[in-house]
Amino acid sequence: MFRTKRSGLVRRLWRSRAPAEGDGEADRGTHGSGGCCMGKTTKVVKSTSGSDAELKALTHSILKKIKEKQLEVLLQAVESKGGARSPCLLLPSKMDAKVGQQCYSLPLLLYKVFRWPDLRHSSELKRLPCCESYGKTNPELVCCNPHHMSRLCELESPPPPYSRYPMDFLKPPDSPDSGPSSSDTGETTYSAPVGLSDSLAVQESGERPHWCVVAYWEEKTRVGRLYSVQESSLDIFYDLPQGNGFCLGQLCSDNKSPLVQMVRAKIGFGVQLTREADGVWVYNRSAYPIFIKSATLDNPDSRALLVHKVFPGFAIKAFDLDKAASLRRPNDHEFTLQPRTGFTVQISFVKGWGQCYTRQFIGSCPCWLEVIFNTR
Repeated sequence: MFRTKRSGLVRRLWRSRAPAEGDGEADRGTHGSGGCCMGKTTKVVKSTSGSDAELKALTHSILKKIKEKQLEVLLQAVESKGGARSPCLLLPSKMDAKVGQQCYSLPLLLYKVFRWPDLRHSSELKRLPCCESYGKTNPELVCCNPHHMSRLCELESPPPPYSRYPMDFLKPPDSPDSGPSSSDTGETTYSAPVGLSDSLAVQESGERPHWCVVAYWEEKTRVGRLYSVQESSLDIFYDLPQGNGFCLGQLCSDNKSPLVQMVRAKIGFGVQLTREADGVWVYNRSAYPIFIKSATLDNPDSRALLVHKVFPGFAIKAFDLDKAASLRRPNDHEFTLQPRTGFTVQISFVKGWGQCYTRQFIGSCPCWLEVIFNTR
């Protein structure tokens, strides 16, 4: 029987749909249970065979109405899991579809089928700045590319008592005489002194001033030079097709630890940092959780900074510049003795640290980043 190219694309897309709960890969891409720092967890009810058949029929019906070139764009995004750069998929925003008792808009249905089976409402999503529909309200055509979206990471209220940091002295490998500053909680700015001197050199060369610098660490050793960021968005990755940004895979590391090598290989697509109007966002593009510590993620009255877990496909506003400027707590040595700590974010790949983990200090994590913001 003759089969059209369109039918072949639709079948390939359906085979590439996101696995539902209970399938092999589902647990890595959704928050599941025990997401104590990611936010409120939702119990996903496993779909029945009837609803699966209904969803399949509806999805096939909708996909067959989409142009072939648009199907190819969608397939490229889905099969590469967001690794390949794919253009926007502009489709009518007001087309609705019904699955069982639930009614979904066309974009929401595609996001649900190809990224997050437990997705319930568009308020759980955040559009990435690379998307043409970013910042637009109620357009007639909206981008339905599932990998131009991220899932919002909402914090628990109140947050769990994740960790308080004792002393953990680290030195940048190329600055043996410059000791890191630390607080009574043991938090350090690690490479901040080097970062500031490097950043001044960048500005003196006449280039556009940077808004942050990024340091990559393996345990207590910094690997490579600081990466100065001028663009509003930066990809930090180990292995990303068509990747453009800070490639950790190109850095020379002497660390032969099996754990470091294992975690390094799992960084994959890594994270994306974006400077937006309301702050700096971190989007987890990898297949494994990341862990973030930032002063502006905490309650201003909290006694210690917390570590927050961000699952694959989720985004979190890791840094709020306006909030950071007001963080000057007279009884907190972390801010009075070392103000720059308030303008630093730490991100660990795969492994967390603190009271919930065997690693108490970030310097014990195999692979991690330090993002130092330029407040001048």
